Amino acid sequence: MPSSPSPNRDPYSLSCPCGDATGGCTRGVTYGGRVRPVLILLMASLTAAAGTLVAGPAQAQPTPLEPFYDQELDWDRCAAGQCAWLTVPLDYSDPTGDTLRLRVSRKASTGEEGARLGSLVVNPGGPGVEGIAFASALSDSLAPDITDAYDIVGFDPRGVGQSSPVVCMSGAETTRWFRTDSTPDTPTEQATLMRRARALAGGCIDRTPVIARHLGTEDTVRDMDILRQALGDERLAFLGFSYGTVLAAQYAEQFPDRVGRFVLDGAVDPRLDLMQISRDQSQGFQLALQRFAQNCAARSSCPWKGGAPDVLAGLNGLLGSLDQRPLPAGPGRSLVQAEAITSVFFAMYSPTLWGPLRQALRQATRGSGQGLALLFDAATDRLAPDRYATNMASAFPAISCWDSPATPAAPGLAAAAEDWSQRAPVPELARAMSWSNVPCSVWFGRSSERPAAASSTTTAPMLIIGGAYDPATPYRWSRALNRQLPTSTLLTYQGDGHTIYNSGSSCVDSIVETYLLTGVLPP
Repeated sequence: MPSSPSPNRDPYSLSCPCGDATGGCTRGVTYGGRVRPVLILLMASLTAAAGTLVAGPAQAQPTPLEPFYDQELDWDRCAAGQCAWLTVPLDYSDPTGDTLRLRVSRKASTGEEGARLGSLVVNPGGPGVEGIAFASALSDSLAPDITDAYDIVGFDPRGVGQSSPVVCMSGAETTRWFRTDSTPDTPTEQATLMRRARALAGGCIDRTPVIARHLGTEDTVRDMDILRQALGDERLAFLGFSYGTVLAAQYAEQFPDRVGRFVLDGAVDPRLDLMQISRDQSQGFQLALQRFAQNCAARSSCPWKGGAPDVLAGLNGLLGSLDQRPLPAGPGRSLVQAEAITSVFFAMYSPTLWGPLRQALRQATRGSGQGLALLFDAATDRLAPDRYATNMASAFPAISCWDSPATPAAPGLAAAAEDWSQRAPVPELARAMSWSNVPCSVWFGRSSERPAAASSTTTAPMLIIGGAYDPATPYRWSRALNRQLPTSTLLTYQGDGHTIYNSGSSCVDSIVETYLLTGVLPP
């Protein structure tokens, strides 16, 4: 397990303690009546495209992309404030061919006209998370100075939400996939998992054959530059969480002269392939679980008595028993091990979820899976049996696997699961982390790009935020990206949770907001 990281001592570094003036060690954006941390990132980061996208209408010679850069957004009222459609090429290698329409939202600036700074485009991570719902909720909780200065803009990336959504499974098939054994112990269980992964991949092509082959991060980054132009901004101001930092780093490489104020919260190291990412995340979640266990052991409501090791052993034992004996979880419903594992992972995204997890685990030790089922529903956007609010279950693997080099087949995943579990306080979760990569071992196609260090010639200062105990984007990733981007400054948060800004730390919020408003970072 990694040791507790110390504050960054690099020349361009800042540090914020956990428990500042707000007492803030929390993370979560509330919308739809529940806490929605930015979802688990299990994807392979890519190097940016080798070539640069040709400039827009300012060029002397017309280009095939000029009509896209010339377009104006036609805003209408919608639940998110104002909404419009942005037209982009389906395939950037054939910009005169078919097109896509991407849904864009805007909460207009509330400040005086002369004080406006333009648009702040936000992305929640994922990949596969809807950006419009996130932007709408985020704009309601941002500091007034920010919403006075900026239009808060969200967009559903290609293949997500309202933007030509990729669909790989029916509702019933999604439920079956979520309930498939994620720690297969026998050849039969492994064969079942592989068969269902192939069905997932095949479903994308069968149901949405066109968009399924045009979902790469590289294309989304190019879409973002067309969006920048349509918004009327010379430079892109961007706030990206988790996977959103991948978009930011690639944009800075492809369009260095168009980088405005960039905040990268919960950074990904783009040098890593998918299995390396999962290995590091496995360690990050185990560290977060140790901190949860310490917190639980100090409370009378903890289901296991003793110290943190006893809590971790009890949790692993509970998950192991669920592999054979599901728990009742309400009328007509049972909770299987795979769903419980998803619930535990989900609760590590924010310490505000540690209390609900503790109570859910207490219920589980008494024979009820209802509390864990509620956490599972929040993690997966489940509304009712076989009904889900978003297409995240399809979009996440569709984008991740297209972006990534192929992951190992079953023998390699089994070997990694065994290796990672030997060093983990909760081995069942380490095994599940390795096997989560199974769709990308059987995917139908993928980008030709390969993981590589971020590289940008931009002169614009960028702010990277890294949490010392972030489970999904471990702190060392933020340090790595900071070293790869020469104009970046790393802000270290000594606290728990996945991504930090706007989640309770006045120290972090003050630095971010000063930077967004003035472009200046503290010395």
